Amino acid sequence: MKNYFCFLLLTIFFTSCQVTETINLSEDGSGTIEIIQLRDEHSYMLLAGEKYSKEDKFQDTTYVFRDYIAKYNETFLKYTQLEQQLFQKYTNVKVHVRKSSFDKEFKTIITFPFTKIDAVPNLYNTEDYASDLENNYALTAEKHFFDVQYSFDGTVFKRILNVINEAEIQKNKSQIKDFKSKTHSLDLTLTYTLKYNFPRRIKSVSNAAAILSSDKKSLTLTFQLLDCLQDPASTSLEVVLE
Repeated sequence: MKNYFCFLLLTIFFTSCQVTETINLSEDGSGTIEIIQLRDEHSYMLLAGEKYSKEDKFQDTTYVFRDYIAKYNETFLKYTQLEQQLFQKYTNVKVHVRKSSFDKEFKTIITFPFTKIDAVPNLYNTEDYASDLENNYALTAEKHFFDVQYSFDGTVFKRILNVINEAEIQKNKSQIKDFKSKTHSLDLTLTYTLKYNFPRRIKSVSNAAAILSSDKKSLTLTFQLLDCLQDPASTSLEVVLE
């Protein structure tokens, strides 16, 4: 992938994504994380125009990342030890991809159960790494521009978004600006939502825009997806429990 950022921007343009990241956290620090990438059909229809009715695609695939490591083990063993260790962090990641032009449903669901949340890898890279194994691609060809990490010490939860390629983000901000200018009159749904469920009541949240549930054990925080691409670190979050 020569330019991951441009590829991602084009993906958003043609799929009009709603991305939802859900975390269910237990008292002992275990839990699950799920990322859903959903194509908003109304938005896509506005962007695709007459091509929308001519679309012809069907895919319904489910896999666990360990299956890719086993199936393409010969390729896996060609990677360096550090690269193999990276892949192994994704062993228990489950991916379900459904794309149906007939049902007008385009959705990718990525799930991962964890015993400690700091063991959660950057799930947004899962499909790229699966493709690398399948096609014998070098990891050095990847141009990911952010890394996301999580921690929980029993009271304080942190979501930390680290930018690893600031130059790439800056270089491509003009593309986001152009996209916005071309689509500002369209009623597009391009959202990025965090939904976090905790074992105890929330005492404080670092982002004032977060909406708490009535029992104060859950929060919902919604961003504009393009704004997140321009400033990924804005999605970092700290939550303090009672």
